[in-house]
Amino acid sequence: MAATGKTFIVEHLDPELGPWSELEYLAIATETQDTKGSFILSSLPPTFQVPADLASNPAFTAEQRGVEELYAANKSRVCLLDPSAAKDLSPEDGETFDAFLFGGILGDDPPRDRTSELRKKGFEGRRLGPKQMTTDTAVRVTRIVVQDKVPLDKVPYVDFPELKFNEHESTEMPFRYVKDDDDKPIMPKGMVDLIQKDADKAVNDLF
Repeated sequence: MAATGKTFIVEHLDPELGPWSELEYLAIATETQDTKGSFILSSLPPTFQVPADLASNPAFTAEQRGVEELYAANKSRVCLLDPSAAKDLSPEDGETFDAFLFGGILGDDPPRDRTSELRKKGFEGRRLGPKQMTTDTAVRVTRIVVQDKVPLDKVPYVDFPELKFNEHESTEMPFRYVKDDDDKPIMPKGMVDLIQKDADKAVNDLF
């Protein structure tokens, strides 16, 4: 079964793990376990503290080695998800590649092209379309395309959704998400609460 059990690698390029990334990584680990894949955080500094919830997930591996060392013998089987790639990701790529590599900064707004650091390592790239995605969304879309064999343009998306916290508070998310059966954006557990806290904090900082 060439298209199942894929490995999803996030090169974690930051020395620490913020609350946003932690929720994203937990979502990736849970969904990867449910679909019988593997999730690796690579290039971790020796002092990096892996959260207990993440460390206890059987699909998850923490790696201090970089992806070029992990896949030194079979670099051609690794696909870099790269906004600057010439080709879009397709279901056929599930036969070509075993592992899918993410820069871990796909959710920056505005986007920083830190993926270029991985591009320079010589991995073949594929694009996930024109819209910016959070890291967990990028992994989710990749899995839907290469494991479920859904073409990229047939994945159900919602762009820049508005999150309403109450009658007076809302915020627009500057990303593309996969939508669920209720047409709501699929987000990590706890993310909406975190976003609301961040929004409240930003408002309080004004006073």
